[in-house]
Amino acid sequence: MKNYDVVVAGAGPNGLMAACELALAGVRPLVLERDPAPREEQRANGMVGQIVRMLDRRGLLSRLTGDTAAPRPADHFMFAAYPMPFHLLPGNPVYTVLVPQRRVEEVLAARAAELGVQIVRGCAVTGVSQDGDAVTITTADGTVRRAAWLIGADGGRSTVRKLAGIGFPGVTHDRTVSRAAHVRLAADALDPETHALRVPGFGEIPPFMHTRLERGMLSFAPFPDGRVMVNVSEHAAQEAGPGAGGTSVADIGTSPTTTPVSESGGEPPMTPEEFRAAFARVTGVPAPFPEVTPLRRLAGGNTRLADRYREGRILLVGDAAHVHSAIGGNGLNLGLQDAINLSWKLAAEIHGWAPPGLLDTYESERRPAGARVTMQTTAQGVLVGPGPEITALRTLIGELLQDPPALARIAALISGADVVHPHTTRWAPDLTVDGRPLSAFTADARPLLIDATTDQRHATLAAPWSDRVTIVTGDAETSMLIRPDGYVAWEPGGDLAASLTRWFG
Repeated sequence: MKNYDVVVAGAGPNGLMAACELALAGVRPLVLERDPAPREEQRANGMVGQIVRMLDRRGLLSRLTGDTAAPRPADHFMFAAYPMPFHLLPGNPVYTVLVPQRRVEEVLAARAAELGVQIVRGCAVTGVSQDGDAVTITTADGTVRRAAWLIGADGGRSTVRKLAGIGFPGVTHDRTVSRAAHVRLAADALDPETHALRVPGFGEIPPFMHTRLERGMLSFAPFPDGRVMVNVSEHAAQEAGPGAGGTSVADIGTSPTTTPVSESGGEPPMTPEEFRAAFARVTGVPAPFPEVTPLRRLAGGNTRLADRYREGRILLVGDAAHVHSAIGGNGLNLGLQDAINLSWKLAAEIHGWAPPGLLDTYESERRPAGARVTMQTTAQGVLVGPGPEITALRTLIGELLQDPPALARIAALISGADVVHPHTTRWAPDLTVDGRPLSAFTADARPLLIDATTDQRHATLAAPWSDRVTIVTGDAETSMLIRPDGYVAWEPGGDLAASLTRWFG
């Protein structure tokens, strides 16, 4: 029986990110993945929120996009099918990047390999037990492993969560059916200036936005790599044929939190004719697509939040801890930040310098973030629903969203910037030191102290922590202590020694 410091169950984006962060912190985890090979099916198409800047600060964003430029906030986005002109906001926190989830997994797996992480595929966890010293993990092939810690990153149907006895309360509904497909467009289907989809008899459908109608909702996405995706969501009572009674408002650019009916419910796969019929029901006009390649029919809207993120030596990240509607694209933002928040704290525990209670702050910080996302995605799901009553509600909410404070609140909500960690103030701004961006100092995932004083007094005070905190001096806008997960732990006016002790022992 082999012993490990950490076993990570799940080689999706969240498990791979946790493994990379642990490895950067000097811990070599073992990743166990039940699937024999990476999945090829269509899932998330991008990321929204603070995670975009976090990936840049780890040097991973350029690998994903092929663009070395610093990320810029999105001028426009959407909330419950309302267009959000975030470019009007000073300090807009909403960042987006279009990249398929399978590419995210490829990049993170490659980075994990560079860092010496072992990934064992085709290895499903089937048994978990723990004592005061370690977790015993049994896999389907009968192999037994012992680890000081186990991270469950194995999705919404998490085996680790179930075996740990962690509750997963929430709500499942069957109000809507969502269908997504790749389509081929006619030569004149796109407006040459706006890139909107022209639909004869209906009008234009703007790209990368939701279009909410009385009978359902449409999304249209012409991706940079040439793929064109259309998503149709409608009320279950309005549709006929396979998938009736299913649910989930699926969002282009996001990861579904439910499973295609054809895979889980025993119903036949979606056909091009079924997709075209759904489009016609929602718009009232024929679908103008010469070719349709069905992707998924989603059923079973599921919003759940684990009642705790830790049980002894077992911890949950990502969908294992929370599932929600994919509307708004918050899934990867939430889960990847879980992984980053947890990993440096767990590494500190393993290395023996974690201050008392540090690991407990993982749940106290990230579970409120999960609660905010489940709340706002549930609210968005209601606001995009069909019917004249929702239309009236939307008119009222739309008027309120014209106010700048409301726009700023929605931007913070979408980006995850509205959940301030206890004992911290905010997400670290994009500082420069001697003209170099913050990302030049954060790729190694260490805590960072920036000392902008001429006498370097902060660096002198922090010298005893230099084995675990990177200290940088130079010309900067301000001095600042930044945690590995990107949050500010200290700013001038506070007690630097106390903050160093509070977070880094």
